[in-house]
This record gives sequence, C-alpha cells and structure tokens, in this order.
Amino acid sequence: MLKNIPKILSPEMLKVLCEMGHSDRIVIADANFPAESIGRDAIVIRADGHSATDILDAILTVFPLDTYVDSPVRLMQVMAGDDVETPIWDEYKAIVAKHDSRGADAFGEYERFKFYEEAKKCYAIIATGESALYANLILQKGVI
Repeated sequence: MLKNIPKILSPEMLKVLCEMGHSDRIVIADANFPAESIGRDAIVIRADGHSATDILDAILTVFPLDTYVDSPVRLMQVMAGDDVETPIWDEYKAIVAKHDSRGADAFGEYERFKFYEEAKKCYAIIATGESALYANLILQKGVI
C-alpha cells in the first residue's frame, strides 16, 4: 500500500506515469476517442468507468506539467460546423489551476486531425468513460 495516492490511479497508471520522462506526453481520452487504433504504438490503459475530470485531477497530484513549453495541456478543437458546447474545458482549467500556477494559460489547442496525429506520438493513452464531446486532452510531463 502507498499513502496519498488517489485510489483512481491504478497500478498500471502509476507505472506508466513513473516510466514517463520529461517531455513525454499522455492522452486522456473521452469515450468516443479511437484509443486502440490511435494507440497502436502506445500503451493504452482502460479506465472506462471513470470521468476524464477525475482522472485528470488524480494524475496531476503526481504528474508535473512541463514548464519549458507554453502549452503543456492541449485540447482537441471543435470542428467547424459542429454545434457543440464544451463546458468540460472550464472544469479542466479549474483542475489544472489547482495543480499548476499557470491555470488556463497552460492550455493550447490542436485541430482535430492534428490532435490525432500528435496522440499517435504519445507514450500512453488513458481511455476513460467520459461522455462529454471534445473532452480529449494531451498532457506533457515536466520535471520535479
């Protein structure tokens, strides 16, 4: 047993987060994200029963965001023509602000297909059960 580790972080997640080095990236994916096909060359961790917000908050208790880049957190932009609200983005920004002094300034966006291409280069993908649309994000690891 370990102390002060959020229970939502499975042993597999902790192992992956520990293995990652500075500048490595991880995707927190919503339930619609093609995690298995995009993550063909990555580690895919299933977290189907959990929300992306709970996973993000837990990860950021043990995972430093990169301070050497302007946007260590990247969101998937809403496609032109999609009439979709993204209130979860405000939740993400509040969670990041709890753990990183940059708060909303730590965020950037990738166009949807650029997001997919960048996700293919990530070390791991956590496939959550998040039902919000456009709830995918990429985190870039920093140093302690």
